[in-house]
Amino acid sequence: MSKLKSLRDLCLSELEDIYDAEKQIVKALPKIVKATSGSDLRNALEHHLEQTKGHVGRLEQVFQNLSVKSKGRTCHGIKGILAEGETFLSNSEQDVVRDAGIIAASQRVEHYEMAVYGALRTWMDELGDSSSARLLQETLDEEKEADKKLTSVATSSANSQAQAAAH
Repeated sequence: MSKLKSLRDLCLSELEDIYDAEKQIVKALPKIVKATSGSDLRNALEHHLEQTKGHVGRLEQVFQNLSVKSKGRTCHGIKGILAEGETFLSNSEQDVVRDAGIIAASQRVEHYEMAVYGALRTWMDELGDSSSARLLQETLDEEKEADKKLTSVATSSANSQAQAAAH
């Protein structure tokens, strides 16, 4: 990474980071979906996979708005979060326990993304790029909605089923 000399440089750096993050998520989600046992969770993750593909497209539009090539820079944060999430896939003896773990891991991803998109949206406003700010806000809204849906699945069934599995 080159030296960050301006808010624009910082913004571009974070865009490259989240662009790679979204691509990592698109690659990881099908395996996660396949590992779920609950239909509500599976449906939520399948829906978010389609949204995430759209997030990649929006980021490409933001790069275009800034007149720079769409490119990623390895997002070590998401890489680590996804690696941690892998432990739920391989270490859960009960399907319902794995589902609860998948929800927790997925929410870690959502919270990371919400932090980045919130900052990027604010910076785009500061840079006077309202078109990019709107695109980033749209993605931020979808990330928040995905997080709410995961909480709903956790509290309506997954957590209590995981608790019951222990008895």
